[in-house]
Amino acid sequence: MLRITIQESAQSSTFKLEGKLTGPWVRELEHTWAASSGAVPDRTLTVDLADVTFIDCAGKSLLARMHESGATLIAHSPMNRSIVDEIARAGKHAPMVLAVALALVAGVRAQDRASENAALRLTLRDAVQLALHENPQVQIANLNVAQSQQDQTIARAGLLPQASFQAYEHTQRLAVAPLFGIQHITFLPFPGHLGPYQVDQAGPNFSVPLFDLTLWRKWQASKEGVDTSRAQNQGVREQIAMLVVSQYLGSLRASADVKAAQSRVDLAQALYDQAADLQKNGVGTGIDTLRSNVELQNERQRLIEAQTQFQTSVYGLAQLLNVDPKREIELADQVSFFATPSIEVDQSLEAAYANRPEMKALQHAQRQVELARQQAAESRYPTLIFDGYWAEQGLTPATAIPAYVFGFDLNVPLFTGGRIGARRARADLELRKVSQQEQEQRNQIALQVRTSIAQLAAARSEVDVANQAVGLANEEVTEARDRFQAGVANNIEVISAQDALSRANDNQIVALYRYNQSRADLARATGQMEAVYAK
Repeated sequence: MLRITIQESAQSSTFKLEGKLTGPWVRELEHTWAASSGAVPDRTLTVDLADVTFIDCAGKSLLARMHESGATLIAHSPMNRSIVDEIARAGKHAPMVLAVALALVAGVRAQDRASENAALRLTLRDAVQLALHENPQVQIANLNVAQSQQDQTIARAGLLPQASFQAYEHTQRLAVAPLFGIQHITFLPFPGHLGPYQVDQAGPNFSVPLFDLTLWRKWQASKEGVDTSRAQNQGVREQIAMLVVSQYLGSLRASADVKAAQSRVDLAQALYDQAADLQKNGVGTGIDTLRSNVELQNERQRLIEAQTQFQTSVYGLAQLLNVDPKREIELADQVSFFATPSIEVDQSLEAAYANRPEMKALQHAQRQVELARQQAAESRYPTLIFDGYWAEQGLTPATAIPAYVFGFDLNVPLFTGGRIGARRARADLELRKVSQQEQEQRNQIALQVRTSIAQLAAARSEVDVANQAVGLANEEVTEARDRFQAGVANNIEVISAQDALSRANDNQIVALYRYNQSRADLARATGQMEAVYAK
């Protein structure tokens, strides 16, 4: 997995890389580089490799090409520093290594084509990181942030001088009688019309807002809008991370059900073989063999159901990750499902209030409403604008002479029909509504945190009890088989022990799933989902 964070300014761009620069992620970095270079060709590029843990041959080749095009490579770890130094030295002998680099790239591309058909093996952390990069909802949230940034630019433009170029040419012919307010001019010694004559004009127009507080408040509100969009974006990322973790844990649970069902099928097969051998040797009865065969078929049916549930769960995970539906997904954290590590998060309500993006979004929204209220109040103030134009003006282009008009426009609102008061009242109502939403969100967060803490403690105890129950059920099955083998009892005891073991296995899997899900619920409730599962 590779995470690419882009920081841009007017003159430079910085690519901060986190993860492994291998396989398909090399192409992802190459596409990002190409898109950035095409947008602003003269912008300098810096590639920060501080958090890159591994670089393969294709990654080295790409970094070498980026360095050759003028990019600056920054590394801190000994491994990455040695790679950067090697690239810098090789840059002095580029013609000598060009053929080797092309061969490496061709080989890696062939390897990439083969890897596209291979199964995608993902840990839980890899799945969360991939979803935060590829999920459509995250991409939409990123676009919303970009839109709010453009809205801020539009609002800022209202505070800046505006200029345009205007040119026109038109022909006029005017009736004289309407100009003087008379019906006819037959008694006058000149014709009843003026023209036709041609007017040419070309030159710039300009305007500068010198004093308008409403434009200033609008720009401030747009800045808060950007922060609101970013908080909402983080909320979407937290929600997607939660969905991926829940789906991944559900897939692990389904995988554990498959393994447990397979082990029960193997046990039922062994018990059926044991009953058949005893019947063949004249020690057992036909009813014992029949009961064992019925139990075997029941376990096989449960195995088919468990396998179907696992497949559908993985399909749901693939949809969240936005990967090719034809590509198989392998869960690399199947063993860790049975581990019960503690979660390292701040479980206080203060931390939850500070970290939850929903609270941050409401705080910025409240600030936006406050600025809108100030904007409504300050619309009572006068506005002052300096504007005008300069142009070449004449009856023909050859006779044009410079002409200009400039002046100050002062606008003092006297009566607005209640519009300003209504806008202030509306802003007050919106402010009260946001305040109620914030209080509701605080209560909801407090409930989620306390509920998650209680559920996590209960789930931990359930896991201990379930593990003990599985051990006892295994002992019961062993003793029942021994008794049946010795002829002391029929296999009814064995079948009962099998059922008890099946229930114990199911309870253990459910308890482990609840524990892992409770850890995720607590991380989500405290606003630390991405920090726990994607870092």
